[in-house]
Amino acid sequence: MGFEPIGVFEALSTRRGKRWCEFDPLRIRVSSGSFAVSTLESILLRVELGNPSCLDRARKTLFAHRHSLPMSLEKKTLESLRIDRSSQAKRSPLIWLLAVIAVVAAGVAAVGWQLNRPKPATVRTFVVRETTTAGQKTLLNASGYVTARREATVSSKVTGKVMEILIEEGMKVAENQILARLDSSNTKANLDLAQAQQAAAQSAIHETKVRFDEAHRELRRITDLAKEKIATQADLDRADAEVNSLKARLERQQVEVSVAERQVALWQQQMEDAVIRAPFAGVVTSKNAQPGEMISPISAGGGFTRTGICTLVDMDSLEVEIDVSESYINRVEANQPVEATLDAYADWKIPCKVIAIIPTADRQKATVKVRVGFEKLDPRILPQMGIKVAFQGSKEGEPAKGIVIPKGAVRSQDGQDIVFVMQNGRVERRAITLGSSGSADVTVAAGLTAGERVVLEGPENLTPGAAVEETKQ
Repeated sequence: MGFEPIGVFEALSTRRGKRWCEFDPLRIRVSSGSFAVSTLESILLRVELGNPSCLDRARKTLFAHRHSLPMSLEKKTLESLRIDRSSQAKRSPLIWLLAVIAVVAAGVAAVGWQLNRPKPATVRTFVVRETTTAGQKTLLNASGYVTARREATVSSKVTGKVMEILIEEGMKVAENQILARLDSSNTKANLDLAQAQQAAAQSAIHETKVRFDEAHRELRRITDLAKEKIATQADLDRADAEVNSLKARLERQQVEVSVAERQVALWQQQMEDAVIRAPFAGVVTSKNAQPGEMISPISAGGGFTRTGICTLVDMDSLEVEIDVSESYINRVEANQPVEATLDAYADWKIPCKVIAIIPTADRQKATVKVRVGFEKLDPRILPQMGIKVAFQGSKEGEPAKGIVIPKGAVRSQDGQDIVFVMQNGRVERRAITLGSSGSADVTVAAGLTAGERVVLEGPENLTPGAAVEETKQ
């Protein structure tokens, strides 16, 4: 006969990669008083795939209705309801070991990340401030070159071979200091000859003087004898002629001695011309000749004759030459204050003034030359340096406001002037436009506002967005 025992059915499914089970009581209809073995085995097989607690419940339920099961059910099918505790015991230590290893690995990884994570860069910042500056108004900007008022290429008065050079580039020399010597061997020989001729002329004078004195005494004796009528008039005339002849010879020899002296002086001067001296005190800027070369005061053609020994510059005569356009020459006047800046020292402001305006114009360039003098000379100012000048107004202009930051905060990247601004513990790259600069500070025309904090000192490889921390001053 038929009856409806309570059985257990396992619904298996997969949720988020994990297996779970749910048992619902179902009615198993048994007709003809028997279970199909395949149906029961399917139920038990599905129950075994679940967890052990579900399997235990299924076994208890089926055991309570064991009388309803067919007698032909094999023993092995009933044994499949038994929970295998040994396999669980074997798997539990391995699972716990893996769990412990995973926890330890996670802890080690967390500690390593804490230790190795990048630390914020240490920087020193500066608070941007706005300053008010008052100065003279700039009327005109121009550029020119430093020139020397006294500059000379020192040469010789005569053509000759250079025997000795006593100067080098950069050497300071005094006025009349010997710079070089030329070959003077031929001049020295002519000088010796002239001196010998001078000595011979002087000896002839001494002889003539002796004979003149003797003739003069003879004339007096004959004159006395003529008065007593002892000597004749002819004897008197002959003695008188002898005296006059010796007197004329003496005068001629004195002139010859003078000529010999001048000849000696001439050759002495040529000897002196073989020595080249500095015409004024200054600095040697170039050395143009070497020993053994020929030098001439005029160009002899070719490349074997030099026209000068060196170039000498009086460093106390340095000034600035500016070519000012005719359109703006009305803004320039004598004694006008000027602020000059050398291209080599862009941060150095040099006080100057207008010396003179050259009263002529260059019609090809349409410019007028202006001479600007330095208020105080400095060894850093050198001839031929490029220089920029700003002609100032005679009255002070309106006070101007500007942002001033230290020069150390300005960096150059990709051809731009930038600064790093610190905000909320991180840095931001900011492009700026620079204005005038001083010895330690620079004016920012655009890119910053007062109150911002810019990085003054920090790592060279600082990047935008990097975390930073400020040092305590």
